Amino acid sequence: MSWQDYVDKQLMASRCVTKAAIAGHDGNVWAKSDNFEISKDEVTKIVAGFENESLLTSGGVTIAGNRYIYLSGTENIIRAKLNRVGVHCMKTKQAVVIALYEEPIQPQQAASVVEKLGEYLITCGY
Repeated sequence: MSWQDYVDKQLMASRCVTKAAIAGHDGNVWAKSDNFEISKDEVTKIVAGFENESLLTSGGVTIAGNRYIYLSGTENIIRAKLNRVGVHCMKTKQAVVIALYEEPIQPQQAASVVEKLGEYLITCGY
């Protein structure tokens, strides 16, 4: 399965996320959904936020030019929100899965889909 297939057939097909991307820890975007213009700099800052939470608590999470308010996270998960749009990111060994969801999708629905794919990628060495 290609990286684009993971975005299209796992994340987007679930209807639990509205936009999604998979990128490397270096910030390079491997695959993304249509009309999701996430930059290498934005991905790099998200990856840095997994290591240093204060980067996110002070500056928020910027994705596709929009700044989201950081809610919570762990060493592998980042959650953020702005109005009706939520963010759920999961870091794997080599990649980060980034997903946006909009109401009425519930945060736990998006989290389940993102984390299921993230766990699968970890088992595959990614």
